[in-house]
Amino acid sequence: MALFGAAVGSIDTGVNVVILALWRDKGRPHMQALYFSFALGAFLAPLLAKLALGPTVSADNHTETDFLPAALNASSEAASDPLLAAPHDMNLLWAYASIGTYILVVSLLFFALFCMKSSRQGKSTVSAQQSRRAQYHKALLCLLFLFFFFYVGVQVTYNSYLFSFATTHVGVEEREAAGFNSIFWGAFAACRGLAIFFAACLRPATMIVLSNIGSLVSCLFLVLFDRSPLCLWIATSVYGASIATTFPSGVSWIEQYTTISGKSTAFFLIGGTLGDMAIPAVTGVLQGQFPDLPVLMYTCLGSAIFTAILFPVMYKLATLPLGHQ
Repeated sequence: MALFGAAVGSIDTGVNVVILALWRDKGRPHMQALYFSFALGAFLAPLLAKLALGPTVSADNHTETDFLPAALNASSEAASDPLLAAPHDMNLLWAYASIGTYILVVSLLFFALFCMKSSRQGKSTVSAQQSRRAQYHKALLCLLFLFFFFYVGVQVTYNSYLFSFATTHVGVEEREAAGFNSIFWGAFAACRGLAIFFAACLRPATMIVLSNIGSLVSCLFLVLFDRSPLCLWIATSVYGASIATTFPSGVSWIEQYTTISGKSTAFFLIGGTLGDMAIPAVTGVLQGQFPDLPVLMYTCLGSAIFTAILFPVMYKLATLPLGHQ
């Protein structure tokens, strides 16, 4: 898992830099298409694994006394297995193998493109990257680091705790609670798909402002009507659609004012990764200490307020040298 995380981190940085290097200011639809493919893969890969695993026996058919010895036997058998042994369920192995084979084929295609790239194109790309640099380049990167820290962290937090929040705080059945995650990712992927076409006629700043407004409104309703299943259905879909375009729009927006290199891209992606690590952990601890409060919704609302305030500051800082000229 550690090696997989390192590889995914490299891919996240590399694909953003490739799109910015190829299309520059005209790459907004391509950036939206890239992140739509992320959402589509997150939606399809679990379905593939579920089909490969096949139907599983429901936990409702077992009593607690019947389940405990079976779990102990399974854990003892797993502990005695060698390190590189094949799993007992070969369907699980085929699910990973099929996805891994697909990634390998695409990687070979990228490697072929890399081998065909001429040195002349590389030199022209480097000279073009050095031609534009904002006066407050480092300050913009630091603010974007904070922006993505809260955006990515809250996105992962909401998706991770939504099922538990719906069952324990709202009191819905587990089947309905699973539907909340489905509606969240469905609205998320659908809005990213539509953003491919919207990016051709809307500026990145406009899309970020619309996303911030949708996040604020949906999070406010989630806080005010935290025990209403109907509100949770509607607000979850609106929230998923609102935050879908924020990340690709943020990358396209900052590229308008300063050149984004590989190091710069890695810097603000680290901000998103740290938010992915820190905010869910803090939210889980606070929710455990205050079980009667909708800590999850408070976290989402606080993050929406912070990003809504932070973006005008970044916009003013980015356009300040242009205003003086």
